[in-house]
Amino acid sequence: MPHPAIPGAIGNPFIILETVDSTNNYAMQKVQSGQAPHGITWFAREQTAGKGQRGKSWLTTANQNIMLSTVVQPALAVSQQFLLSAAVALACYDFYKNYAADEISVKWPNDLYWRDRKAGGILIENLFRGQDWSYAVVGIGININQVQFDATLPNPVSLKQVTGRDFDVVELGRELCHYLDKRYRQLPAVLDEYQRVLYKLNQPVTLKKGNIVFETTIRGVSPAGRLLTRDVVDREFDFGEVEMVR
Repeated sequence: MPHPAIPGAIGNPFIILETVDSTNNYAMQKVQSGQAPHGITWFAREQTAGKGQRGKSWLTTANQNIMLSTVVQPALAVSQQFLLSAAVALACYDFYKNYAADEISVKWPNDLYWRDRKAGGILIENLFRGQDWSYAVVGIGININQVQFDATLPNPVSLKQVTGRDFDVVELGRELCHYLDKRYRQLPAVLDEYQRVLYKLNQPVTLKKGNIVFETTIRGVSPAGRLLTRDVVDREFDFGEVEMVR
């Protein structure tokens, strides 16, 4: 569905790149050279060196998926970084729910899931100047029309596999920006809704920390973005500290 271009809104302007190494790299270069106002978004038809969380690659087929980065100037304290992550995750959830309807969730901290399969991911890279959070580059990858994936990926899924439909990926990229802008304008009041769509909330899971594997129940996420669980005791984990086994 088309959405009007609102001055100062995320997705205005919306710039299409035919090919780029990484939309996040490209956007950050523009930020550092003073050429990236709040809301500007770059959408790539092809990404040759996409970036995922914790130094991982984001592997994707050209012209098949959403690959974009948008620049925001967060009106938040440095200590509130997770709230931006939560808002972006909710925007992706809103967008996907418009097509897939059910069984969608956000796997902590910000992966988009359909059932037990990964539909999309988010990578936020920040620029700080002194004590100020000057800019955030919000990178989003969502599988749309792709149906064959690299064998090393454990559990990918695309919107086409969920719905049986083909989509205009550029138009969906613009639509995603509409949801991003809406959730951004709700900051900082997004945590409660994020909790409600959390993957495996109040369910037992198996986590791995180092060489230790243990059972626990996900209870939510703290305002700082720490995963809260409960078994014989209450626990908190930073991102990267534990891995969900099942």
